[in-house]
Amino acid sequence: MGILAAAILVIVLIFSTEPTAQSEGATKESAMLVSTVPAKKGNFTPNIVATGTVRPLNDVILSPLVNGQITRRSEKFVPGGFVKKGEVLLQIDPTDYQNNLELRKSELLQAQTDLEMEMGRQKIARQELQLIGGDTLSEEQKDLVLRQPQLNAIKARIQSAQAAVNQARTNLGRSTITAPFDAHIVNQNATVGSQVSPGDNLGRLTGTDFYWVNITVPVNKLRWLDFKQDSNGIGSMVKIMNETAWGEDAFREGFLDQQIGALDDQTRLARLLVKVPDPLATEKDSTDKPKMIIGSFVEANIQAKEIEDVVRLNRDFIRSNNTVWVMKDGKLEIREVKILLNDAQYAYITEGVNNGEEVVTSNISTVTEGAALRKENDSTATSNSEE
Repeated sequence: MGILAAAILVIVLIFSTEPTAQSEGATKESAMLVSTVPAKKGNFTPNIVATGTVRPLNDVILSPLVNGQITRRSEKFVPGGFVKKGEVLLQIDPTDYQNNLELRKSELLQAQTDLEMEMGRQKIARQELQLIGGDTLSEEQKDLVLRQPQLNAIKARIQSAQAAVNQARTNLGRSTITAPFDAHIVNQNATVGSQVSPGDNLGRLTGTDFYWVNITVPVNKLRWLDFKQDSNGIGSMVKIMNETAWGEDAFREGFLDQQIGALDDQTRLARLLVKVPDPLATEKDSTDKPKMIIGSFVEANIQAKEIEDVVRLNRDFIRSNNTVWVMKDGKLEIREVKILLNDAQYAYITEGVNNGEEVVTSNISTVTEGAALRKENDSTATSNSEE
């Protein structure tokens, strides 16, 4: 019993003398690790991205204006061929038109001969009028004596004959079908031996000087774009890309030409025309450029007007409700910003962020005004606060 009592006494003594843990109030809270970029203020040129389709500026269906059989076809008048303005494409048998021209010329010559003979009669009539004395005759009677109606009739016949000659010469010229402009042959529907009539579809030609790209952009972007002001000016520069057909690095350059004065019925976007010179790369300085294809779907990158004295931020850094996260003195500040313009990559800010301020680019779990932050290269790992 004495041993047991001694053991109990020792145990009680040990527990009664054990040191008590003291609260030091040193709770450690980790600041959130973030990445930041400095806001840069300056003058910038936005890049507005749009999509559209390629179509020709000059596009005609070639049709004859006279009847006949095709007797000759140019070797270039085939699908895919290129022809210059005025180059002969097709020749309709001109024999009938040549004969008709000669006939009309003979009729004109006969009328002119009749006029010369009538002028002789006019001279004799004036002499006779002087002999008989014409003072008692009325003006109408004098005209009859002087054969004025006959003279008028012959002059009218000459005018008619001259018009017939002009028409016959025109028809003869129309038997030769030429290119109305520098053109690319899209379709060819007639060849030697074809019998053609006015209105027949002989083929389709598109101009090679320019193509249009028909694009659509939001209406609120229009004030940042420049359009051609006169026949010598050009609008905002546009880079045309077709990654599917041309690859990533290839592009063509054009300029804004016209704004169509009606919104797209489906999208309610503004419709614009971009003019692209030498779209088929036929000029010597364009041989290394990709050829544009009518009807293809392309991307247009439009160089807008310069915007002055704004902060440019990547659009990914604009948070909900047009806010930006700013790190200031190790704390998170949620700033509302005023955005003047958004392009495909950037937001252009006039108010809410100042030059040089650190904009948070990371996504963070706790978005609370005043939350503790630290940058990835910051050596300070913790901040202490007493309970």
